[in-house]
Formats: sequence, C-alpha cells, structure tokens
Amino acid sequence: MKTSETALVVIDLQKESGFGLLGLDGVVRNTQRMIGACRAAGIPVIYTRQINRHDGVGLSLDEPRHASGEPQFYADNRDSIEIIEAVQPQDTDIVIDKYRWSAFFETSLDLMLKSLGVKRLIIGGVVTDGCLMTSVFDAYFRDYRIHLVHDMCTASNEGAHMAAMTLMANWVYSLEVLDTDNMIQCLEGHQYAAWHSDKVDALPFTPDTLRETFATLTSPTTEQ
Repeated sequence: MKTSETALVVIDLQKESGFGLLGLDGVVRNTQRMIGACRAAGIPVIYTRQINRHDGVGLSLDEPRHASGEPQFYADNRDSIEIIEAVQPQDTDIVIDKYRWSAFFETSLDLMLKSLGVKRLIIGGVVTDGCLMTSVFDAYFRDYRIHLVHDMCTASNEGAHMAAMTLMANWVYSLEVLDTDNMIQCLEGHQYAAWHSDKVDALPFTPDTLRETFATLTSPTTEQ
C-alpha cells in the first residue's frame, strides 16, 4: 500500500451518533487505534459530520422533525453535531460537513482527496446501512480503491449492519473488507487477512443464511 496515496475517512462519529447504535464504544475504540496508526504512517485523517439546519431548510424529504419543525437529528443549533471527544480532530485534519447521507454528495471531499493525491481510502463510521454505505458506493463511482474496516462500523440493528456490509461486498469490486487489527498490519507492511470479491454477487444470501454469509465476509483466512 502506498501511504502517500491513502487517506482515512471517518464517517459521522458525532456525539449524537449514540442513538441506540450497537457496540458504538467498540467502534470508537477501534477508530482511535486506526487514527493513531494512520497518523504514525503520515496518512491524512478526514472526518465527516452530518448537519441539518435547525430551521429545516434543505432537509431531506420527509426526514423526521420535532413538532416545532426542527430536525430530530443533527440540528446545527446543538453541540451534538460535534465529533465524539475520544476521536476529536486535530488542527491538521480535514472536517467535511454534509447535508445528505453520502460524504461525496455536494461536498468538497472529492476535491480534497484529489488535491492530496489520494487514490485509496480506509473507511469506517456510522451508520453502516446509511451514510457509510452511500459514501462507499460514491467513492467507488469515483474510482477509489476502498479498505472497509468492518469493526469501525455499526448500525441500529444487527440485520441492517450485516445486510449492508454484504451488499457492499457483492457490488463494490474495488472493495477490501478487513478488521482494525489487519488494517494496521497492512499499514505496517506485514501480512494481513482481508476479504475481496472475485466474481459478481460473490456472497449471495437469503434471510436464513445471512449470518453465515456475513461470517464468511468478516473472518477471512487469505493472507495478503
């Protein structure tokens, strides 16, 4: 891996992200480790924040609101839009504010990455089946190679997390799926285990087989 062509993108690890997400504390700990490893390797760290205007202007169609009309989530008049303190950005990091789920939709993220010469993304964050997944697809459509760190991601329920991870694995052909330990091994130039697609729809699943299929995705045995 060329570290000079790599960036870490952390999706929406904001104070408000504690709204019932499974295993969020573990995700934060793994993100801390990944940020530390990337900084040690000289890899840029980029954060995104989901932000909604408190008056509802520009809010996604039919997004939930309070009776007052204020968005239920990520309103810009609350400090809960700030990044979780345990993974706070440094002055040299980049913070991208977004108003829709994808980190690329009408933001400066692609411009920043190209300015940095980035061709490869390490990515994680929340929620797996929303802002994370749409950002991964949009990164793929812009020809980035993607290392998806699955234990840096979570959702509000296990089924949604597993299904979203498996859908990305099936259709994002530039995707590599691995955990924090193996991503750090990769950064340090050691052998590591990861999953990648070798064909179209590589992990077909049914409601009855989803858990078994997901285990195949997150427990690779192939050393890179």
